[in-house]
Amino acid sequence: MTTQRPALVGHAQESIARGSKSFRTASRLFDRETRERAWLLYGWCRACDDIADGQDHGGTMQATGDPMARLADLRARTERALAGDAGLDDPAFAGGALVAAECAIPRRYMDDLIEGFALDAQGWRPQSEDDLLRYCYHVAGAVGCMMAIVMGVAPDDEATLDRACDLGLAFQLANISRDVAEDAAGGRCYLPQQWLAQAGIDPDNPMATEHRPALAAITGRVATMAARYEDSARRGTPALPFRSAWAVLAAAGIYGGIARHVAADPQAALEHRVFTSKAEKLGWLMRAGTQARRRATLYPPSPRDTALWKRPR
Repeated sequence: MTTQRPALVGHAQESIARGSKSFRTASRLFDRETRERAWLLYGWCRACDDIADGQDHGGTMQATGDPMARLADLRARTERALAGDAGLDDPAFAGGALVAAECAIPRRYMDDLIEGFALDAQGWRPQSEDDLLRYCYHVAGAVGCMMAIVMGVAPDDEATLDRACDLGLAFQLANISRDVAEDAAGGRCYLPQQWLAQAGIDPDNPMATEHRPALAAITGRVATMAARYEDSARRGTPALPFRSAWAVLAAAGIYGGIARHVAADPQAALEHRVFTSKAEKLGWLMRAGTQARRRATLYPPSPRDTALWKRPR
């Protein structure tokens, strides 16, 4: 597999360029080895997501036929790649196996991510806030843990991995707050059913005009939650090398900007897709460099807030 590495990295680089401008921008701040490994991990995650949702690099969700068959497919491809199956002609999955081997990523994190796709395949919806955060862990928090290990965090450094998980939770909460309308159009709803019921919102038709003010309040609530987890994640950056801390803080600022835009005007976020502009991205790249240099002072060691959700061990 090592002889194929340049081709696998090239495929992963193309994938992140197509799938996420925000993450691609932040990844440029890593040293070369970490950057390539981050691309490889992203490529595998993106491929799994696309298979599960019938997308092409995160585009509009298409009819997925049998979702359980798609889930079985991505499980099988992952298993074959991790087993070193030379007959698997799939660079995204081969790249995922390569970075897992190079960084000794615990298998449980890869399995935890796939479990998130399983929840979607089953048509699962969160009933409570705890359910929502558990889902966010499976589809993003586990990725945060894997990315931290790619950056050199030891697999048994639970305190730093907790902060990395928090960044994943923040990103997914931002996604959910931004994508309420898009998810509803695809027959999905990631807002806790208890919250919707308390607001008198029909979970099968959350975008009904008469529900918009109440729905906006819930959307803003999710965006505010994202900010709390982003703040917690920032406090893990002193454990990272400078360039990795810079990349993490840039990603936190760029992607966190989505949640901040939603929190500022949740009603507008239901009408138009929120994004961070090129100017905002550039601003966060520069600001994050200063934050990374001062990270020990800005984010001194402190116990993680016990009110925050705890990832499974």
